[in-house]
Amino acid sequence: MLDKSKVRAITLDLDDTLWPIWPTIERAERVLHGWLVEHAPMTAALFANPAALREIRDHVADQRPDIKHDLSAVRRESIRLALYRAGENPLLAEAAFDAFFAARQQVDLYDDAREALQFLSQRYPLVSLSNGNANLERVGIAQYFRAAVSAREFGVGKPDARIFHAAAGAADVQPIDVLHVGDDATLDVIGALNAGMQAVWLNRADHQWPHEQQPHVTVRDLRQLCELLR
Repeated sequence: MLDKSKVRAITLDLDDTLWPIWPTIERAERVLHGWLVEHAPMTAALFANPAALREIRDHVADQRPDIKHDLSAVRRESIRLALYRAGENPLLAEAAFDAFFAARQQVDLYDDAREALQFLSQRYPLVSLSNGNANLERVGIAQYFRAAVSAREFGVGKPDARIFHAAAGAADVQPIDVLHVGDDATLDVIGALNAGMQAVWLNRADHQWPHEQQPHVTVRDLRQLCELLR
């Protein structure tokens, strides 16, 4: 059971917690393809199917464990490899990635997200905790957060306890004082529990809970979370 009297700070996942990630990624990949059509047409033709670019991205992640935690680096290197395989200039990868990354920041917040961020940030220090590469300033929600902790900058991702402890430190509290909120049962909830935090599972799609360990509470949306913390 959630003990709200112990909550002194909240850490929040971003992708699929504050916005749906796949519409964002699909839109960004369309922008990337359009850039390639204009500047690297052979690559655009060879990787016209988004699944092909995702396959090469997965290949890079598997072959480069040193950058697997950094989704921007993985994406950039996958573009570079695609250009190389198509016989075009791999140096174009930086500009191609910039086009993708700008579009990746154009998220559509869930209907409950901004209202929840306003409510929660007035009561607790908020820290974003993400394995993704969203930029709070560019997304337009940085004003609600004390800090942002990402796998890309920290060097390891969720569910590693160290990144959760870093997020607690960014809020100037101990892990036991933190309530972590996220949609991923393993990366968010189990990771937070193993780091000594309370954990909320945000289950928007009514999935079955897959683990023996249980979250402190499950909510269907962020409005329900706010009601619990009133």
